[in-house]
Amino acid sequence: MEMEMEMEMEMDREMEGRRQSSTKGGNFYCEDSTVDWRGKLSNPHNHGGMRAAAFILGLQAFEIMAIAAVGNNLITYLINEMHFSLSESANIVTNFVGTVFLLALLGGYLSDSFLGSFWTMLIFGFVELSGFILLSVQAHLLQLKPPKCNMLVTNGAPPCEEAKGFKAFIFFAALYLVALGSGCVKPNMIAHGGDQFNQNNPKQLKMLSTYFNGAYFAFSMGEFVALTLLVWVQTHSGMDVGFGVSAAAMAMGLISLVCGTLYYRNKPPQGSIFTPIAQVFVATILKRKQICPSNPQILHGSQTTDSGSLPHTQRLRFLDNACIKVEDGNNIKESPWRLCTVNQVDQVKILISVLPIFACTIVFNTVLAQLQTFSVQQGSAMNTQLTKSFHIPPASLQAIPYVILIILVPLYDTFFVPFTRKFTGHESGIPPLQRIGLGLFLATFSMVSAALMEKKRRDLAVHSKEIISIFWITPQFLIFGLSEMLTAVGLIEFFYKQSLKGMQAFLTAVTYCSYSLGFYLSSLLVSLVNKITSSSSNVGWLSDNDLNKDRLDLFYWTLAVLSFLNFIHYLFWARWHSLSPFVSTSQTNGTHGEDLNQYDHRFSSSKRTSDESIP
Repeated sequence: MEMEMEMEMEMDREMEGRRQSSTKGGNFYCEDSTVDWRGKLSNPHNHGGMRAAAFILGLQAFEIMAIAAVGNNLITYLINEMHFSLSESANIVTNFVGTVFLLALLGGYLSDSFLGSFWTMLIFGFVELSGFILLSVQAHLLQLKPPKCNMLVTNGAPPCEEAKGFKAFIFFAALYLVALGSGCVKPNMIAHGGDQFNQNNPKQLKMLSTYFNGAYFAFSMGEFVALTLLVWVQTHSGMDVGFGVSAAAMAMGLISLVCGTLYYRNKPPQGSIFTPIAQVFVATILKRKQICPSNPQILHGSQTTDSGSLPHTQRLRFLDNACIKVEDGNNIKESPWRLCTVNQVDQVKILISVLPIFACTIVFNTVLAQLQTFSVQQGSAMNTQLTKSFHIPPASLQAIPYVILIILVPLYDTFFVPFTRKFTGHESGIPPLQRIGLGLFLATFSMVSAALMEKKRRDLAVHSKEIISIFWITPQFLIFGLSEMLTAVGLIEFFYKQSLKGMQAFLTAVTYCSYSLGFYLSSLLVSLVNKITSSSSNVGWLSDNDLNKDRLDLFYWTLAVLSFLNFIHYLFWARWHSLSPFVSTSQTNGTHGEDLNQYDHRFSSSKRTSDESIP
């Protein structure tokens, strides 16, 4: 009897999905079947929604809390206890953060292809936890660190011994265990949270937008606690205790993840996600000499009208050669490596089309890298005294924007989004591409503010021997915090909503690659600037450990110019992405069902717009 009831529930579920799909016409989104923790079809009344997403937000807050406390104060640990130079320490930090985000691709691939988001997060969450524990042990045992030494004392004192050999090996092994775990967990937190909402349901589509803002709120809370409480613990109780607290925070995050097991909607892995993509490129090369027909209905698979069909785009038409069926009279079925469907080709076109948007955020994250390295050193060279007995840890300066964002993000989602939704008709208020563009524009002024302040700080320190208050660098953090709220959330929402079947985690991981490349570019710029400026003078802009001798202000001006040029570059690609026409297979078939996920293709229209539509 119970089995019959369960079968009826499953059939009702399938019928409801079909009914929703039939009302969508040529639905742009591919809604995969989701299952519960036992592998059975999920029930919309018991699984998914904001209740399930809340457990994932808990993991996100604790995970970012754990790793931010390490990453944002790591440069101080490298200089004071591991005895690396300033420039080398900055590069270690940026390379570590860059590796975290680069490994997000591995996490996205494993999730979509083999493990699923939940198991990927659980497995690599424990890998990250083991890294934090090993870091705490390394920081606690004196035999795993070089002898204590003051790096700032240079007159007549022997040089400090830099960590090498086994000591360096243990440190980097622990650090990159954290990088591996965090990198594989990060994209799956966003993707698994997004999977809790059915994009075919207009109400849940609005809740999905709320979730993305909630994810950034959880991120801001984690950063705030890390940059205040945990950094204070590191400063006053030692980095060994600080790393231990990070381990405890990560353990709490894993507990939050496991507690939501009964409520999750899980998307089963689809097998290798790269095989269908590779088939399109191989088939395109093999049929490169074929003449593509002007009528897309002749292409293989174009007659399919199921709910997973994508609008066929005339962009990148050379890929359509993969859909040309060879008529040789033998009626032999062609290999999938020689003949692909239109839907398969259009998914590859989506991947290629979003890459320019991704590339335009790399310089933005190079700016972010400076706020986690050189700006911390700026704070160390300023007056950190708040009261007679309390000094602000320089790394805690980065908590300033998050204090504001903890207030602004709920207000943004509660008041600003519904207000702008009335004018744009977009469930997110401001379409993702416009939100990204505004964030990139503000990033330029963050570097302008940093350059002006550093010039003032340096001039007063060198000429008047005056040390100004650390609060002078507040504006650069505040401006960038607003910029990051717009850019980061807009980019994740834009990529997650692209209609690539079974690739949400991997696409989310692609957004994190922007962080990775940005931090790697930061390391390259530091080395390049030092080399170029040293060739025209005896000392490079960033070649000394003393900021009063370096020219960090000129480096910030360089980044401000690069950031503005990047914004102009972004405007071109955003407009190209929004204005290109498309031909929908559903339209050529004569169906005119309303597609709730297709929007007007103008970048700054007052009508219902969506920058994530792929023409």
